[in-house]
Amino acid sequence: MQSGIVLVQPKRWEKQVMAVGKIGLALGGGAARGWAHIGVVRALQNVGIQPDIIAGTSIGAVVGGCQVAGQLDHLEDFARELTKRRIFGYLDLNLAGTGLISGQRLGDRLETHLGDSCISDFERRFVAVATEIGTGHEVWLSRCKLVDAMRASYALPGIFKPVKVDDRWLFDGALVNPIPVSVCRALGARYVIAVNLNFDMSTRAAVHPHIIDEPKPTLSEEEPEPVTGKNGVAVRRLLQRQIFGKGDAAPGISTVMVDAFNIVQDRIARSRLAGDPPDCMISPRLHGIGLFDFHKADEAIARGAAAAERHLPDLVRELKARDVEPGLDAHHG
Repeated sequence: MQSGIVLVQPKRWEKQVMAVGKIGLALGGGAARGWAHIGVVRALQNVGIQPDIIAGTSIGAVVGGCQVAGQLDHLEDFARELTKRRIFGYLDLNLAGTGLISGQRLGDRLETHLGDSCISDFERRFVAVATEIGTGHEVWLSRCKLVDAMRASYALPGIFKPVKVDDRWLFDGALVNPIPVSVCRALGARYVIAVNLNFDMSTRAAVHPHIIDEPKPTLSEEEPEPVTGKNGVAVRRLLQRQIFGKGDAAPGISTVMVDAFNIVQDRIARSRLAGDPPDCMISPRLHGIGLFDFHKADEAIARGAAAAERHLPDLVRELKARDVEPGLDAHHG
């Protein structure tokens, strides 16, 4: 079945006639690299650019959702305070379920600041992109509970449990629309700014026609013995090694899953952007920040801000030339 687009509880936005130019911001997926989105948003705010429409995929939905809810300051504080130990504290194991992590602890943290807020409650338009299990449909979450939309959009297959919204089981939207430029266009954006978190990964892609025989692994490189423990502590330690890695050992199962997912995401993003490019593409240089490096928020935010600042002179000039007025918002966090 060919994937389509499903608007979950569509709002009257689609029927409105845009009297003036609207600015759209498309925030792409990229796991821990997504903290760079915060830096981009801050840089845009500093010159008075407040997008009228925000569409986010995966971690982009988290940052975008917090922005429209006025909770970006809290998200930034949370990100900057993360350490490897604290990150692992949010990973509630779900070994008997449909994902390694249930995501309940992280969801509870989001609800602490966002509560039961519904996306339609906010003045600015926001859409979180997710994928429907079974059909592969692209789902635009525009009126459901904000936290549910975020969780569905970042529910990485095999890592986080899928999320049920309006009788649909959903997971990560990066499988269908990694950088949701098309969503901003459909909702009336006249000028779209997109943020690609994986630009440096895609530019290193290459084809290797020959496979060179490698020496057999030494004992230290082989699969470790199974770890058991009555109280679950040993299992948690094993999962921690699988996620964060250990020295120069072979990648763990979670790293393999995420890297494979990221390769697919990159190929889909290239294809979709070729057919519907943004007016401005901001690509932070995030080499050295891995998909699980959530504890590197300071560095990622700084790089995101630096990337946006490189575009600001041309961006402001082009907006004026096209007679697109930046939205003004009193809430900067």
